Amino acid sequence: MHKTTRRLLVGSSALLASFAILSTTSAEQVDKEQYPYAPSLMQWEKSSAEFTEPTTCAECHPEKYEEWRGSMHAMAFQDPVYQGELNLAIEAVGHDIARQCEGCHTAVAVVTGEVKGAGLKDLSPMAMAGVSCDVCHSIKGHTHWQTPTHQPENGSFILSPGKEVNGEAVLTKYGPFPPQEDCGEGFHECVESPLHLQAELCASCHQVTHYETHTPLEATYSEWKNSTYAVKGISCQDCHMVELETFKRSADKLQRPTREEYRHYFNGANFLVYHLTGLAAKKRGDEELAANVQQKYEMAVARLQAAAELDITPIYEQGKLHEIKIRVNNKRAGHNLPTSLTNIRQMWLEVTAVDAAGKVVMSSGHLDADGKLPENTRLFNSDGMGDNMHFALNPWEIVSFSRHDTIPPKGFREVYYGINTSDNSPLTLTVKLRFRQATQKVAEKLLSHVPDDMHLEAIYGIKEVPAVPIIDMVEETIAINPQG
Repeated sequence: MHKTTRRLLVGSSALLASFAILSTTSAEQVDKEQYPYAPSLMQWEKSSAEFTEPTTCAECHPEKYEEWRGSMHAMAFQDPVYQGELNLAIEAVGHDIARQCEGCHTAVAVVTGEVKGAGLKDLSPMAMAGVSCDVCHSIKGHTHWQTPTHQPENGSFILSPGKEVNGEAVLTKYGPFPPQEDCGEGFHECVESPLHLQAELCASCHQVTHYETHTPLEATYSEWKNSTYAVKGISCQDCHMVELETFKRSADKLQRPTREEYRHYFNGANFLVYHLTGLAAKKRGDEELAANVQQKYEMAVARLQAAAELDITPIYEQGKLHEIKIRVNNKRAGHNLPTSLTNIRQMWLEVTAVDAAGKVVMSSGHLDADGKLPENTRLFNSDGMGDNMHFALNPWEIVSFSRHDTIPPKGFREVYYGINTSDNSPLTLTVKLRFRQATQKVAEKLLSHVPDDMHLEAIYGIKEVPAVPIIDMVEETIAINPQG
């Protein structure tokens, strides 16, 4: 076996073994009385206390509202990529199963029964708000230990927007710090919640398992849980709810932010959605939102570019250049690189070696005219597998993974490139670590399946699917002597 393949397989086997530890409990063991919205595992403490729209929250918290507006949380349900995936899921396995997704993307609309399928038609602002202020600040607790896997999965939080006191509704909002004396100003009561400073708050929706087998599809929480960040007490909020420089400090010094440093950005690498949200805002003439989203796009680019670094080492045998070793380091991500739907994400190396005459002597990872990568590309992602042990792409089909080559927090992956030179002239080697959230083919498939009420030209002003943004995370150029 080629040593490059052998090295990658060793890393993959270790990660696959950790995935195998997770429970494979069947859906029959989900208690429908405990989890009435199954396969979404959220619970709702129903009372006369109603949910509060984000625009109402904005009256007292305008800065936090603007931070949230245009974020991944704000767009969680309106995201056309998600809507296309949801539509496909409903067609394939039915709405009862697809409710697993809706429980995290629009929790309020699920518990109130407002959402009945894909699309945005006739939905209330509260349903459209996705992961709104009131969703997160109405989370009273979780049932992580009671789930089929005995860990966070599929929205295993407890939603409690308020309670009844003497026959009247009292709104209750949970937050990470001790409330000030005038907190809520009579509109709602405030309760300190240590959970809101913990990764377990985020875990409910960022640890996703198959609706029947409960094997992992998205393992962002467990990636963090098994990392140095968890050991040192650095949580999701300490990187995704702060400015760029604070994020770097959290990762480099493993130091938690102060109360004043937290923001409601929920920044992540979903670049296509940022782009489409900006187009929709401009189409409506909302230049303020368009600028807001562009800022978040640029923030996400800078955050991703700060996440990794490259080490390049020429290897010589008998005094001659034999191969190039490239180590890709996960420097600052508190989860694997990439994370989430790793079978969809693409992070890869683009490598070019040029001799003194300008001739390309080695090339790998260059996109063709259709946006496709060649087969020899070194990819850092995964391949899903269905219950028939064959390749699977759709989340509702994947019960396991045949390959998992993501990079753990503070960890690395090494790949080797053989190289032959005809003379002794120096070489110039350029290496790029590139990322896109999906292939162009996948993006086109999902956006071609958006519901009828989400016409792309009417909402976004586009007649064809735009190119999926590609982010150059790191680029290094070095000179190499062919003689050792």
